Amino acid sequence: MLLIEIPVAVLLGLLLSVRGWGRADEPSGAPAMDWVPVLWLGGFTLGVLAVAVVFLRSAHPYAGAVQLLIAAMALLFALMAWHEEYERAHPAPLPTCPTRAGTPCAPPDPVTDR
Repeated sequence: MLLIEIPVAVLLGLLLSVRGWGRADEPSGAPAMDWVPVLWLGGFTLGVLAVAVVFLRSAHPYAGAVQLLIAAMALLFALMAWHEEYERAHPAPLPTCPTRAGTPCAPPDPVTDR
């Protein structure tokens, strides 16, 4: 099973990394959360868990334990992807401006600062 899961995981990682290349030209502001990496990694995790259950029920405890370890790592990657996407979609607010009471400071505009 590892011989199947390793290429699938590598292909999944490659596809998700290539998919993120187009993000450089995104408009400013808070973008919507991208659920695709989270769902793909979650699906992979569920598939590995299903294989682990099959191994554990068919009296192959060592193979099932290895599958559970792989599922734990895949779950960790899914949680990291979710956290990354959440942070990207919910940026920290701007600090308040000391010159204008209570209003957030705007980032410097490169066009008007010349």
